[in-house]
Amino acid sequence: MVRTTPPRPVDLTAHLPALASLARTAVRLHPRPGEPTAADSSIGGPLLWPAREPWPACAEHAGPFLEGASVPDVTARRRILTQAWARPRERGTNLLTEDEKAVVDRVDDGAEIAQDGPAPMVPVAQLYARDVPGLPRPDGADLLQVLWCPFDHEDDGYVPSTVLRWRVAAEVTEPLADPPLPAAVDDNYLPQPCVLHPETVVEYPAPHCLSEELAGQVREWEDREEQKYQYELSVASGCKVGGHAPWSFSDPYPMSCPDCGADVEPLLTIASSEWDGNTSWQPVEDAGAEHPPFPAPHEPTMLMIGRGYHLQLYTCVAFPEHGHVTNMQ
Repeated sequence: MVRTTPPRPVDLTAHLPALASLARTAVRLHPRPGEPTAADSSIGGPLLWPAREPWPACAEHAGPFLEGASVPDVTARRRILTQAWARPRERGTNLLTEDEKAVVDRVDDGAEIAQDGPAPMVPVAQLYARDVPGLPRPDGADLLQVLWCPFDHEDDGYVPSTVLRWRVAAEVTEPLADPPLPAAVDDNYLPQPCVLHPETVVEYPAPHCLSEELAGQVREWEDREEQKYQYELSVASGCKVGGHAPWSFSDPYPMSCPDCGADVEPLLTIASSEWDGNTSWQPVEDAGAEHPPFPAPHEPTMLMIGRGYHLQLYTCVAFPEHGHVTNMQ
């Protein structure tokens, strides 16, 4: 199903002409739960991975035990809660059966689970260039794959450690049929498999990224017109490719390519939610629709990064194949 961002509430450049030169396009991915295959672009779906290429693993989480929940249990918990909230229930009746509650509690409580060797990373995103207009990529590559360790890493800013792979899809002639799984995960970092509905939108910088003079003009305009520039008009919410960085709880700071020192640009934003409240970024097709309490319609990937933040991946403007930089906002 197509997802469509509503028309912008106002024409920003008509009121603030200086913003026109700062506009960027972004591709909102609009992930929604589904059954993607390795031939599809997805969040949390299977990857088109060469059978002979080693699967990335996290040496920092190498056992002998991992504290978390098994992937089958996390999957079962989500299925149980989805079904439970959808079925009719008389007032005073428990939401879950005893067997269902045991699975839910097991995930929520966590446990030490034996892990033999480095924990395999889990698929986060797969993006085919055919589906994402303007995907920044190395020459010849037409497929981006992102994996991460499903646990926080202190050295990476208390977010998962990430791995990027660029590929030529046609060169993967013998794909891996049964990728490895970690013994345990933090369920907040296991993406629900989602199909994508890419849509190109126009964005403007967050207030933190504007010159002092222009930021002052924006504040005056917000007060005068009773508008909310940052959350309603500037940077699109949700998972997206490109565009501007959604700086929020910290001011922008210099970032550069770890390999050559060149500037970096936003590649991919993985979001905890697709929109907040009655934001103007909620797709037209989702507005007013009836939804059960679980899963929440604005949280299709079931990811929770930090306290509901975004994980942004940046790549080198000169050589996208160089090492990447991550930032949580």
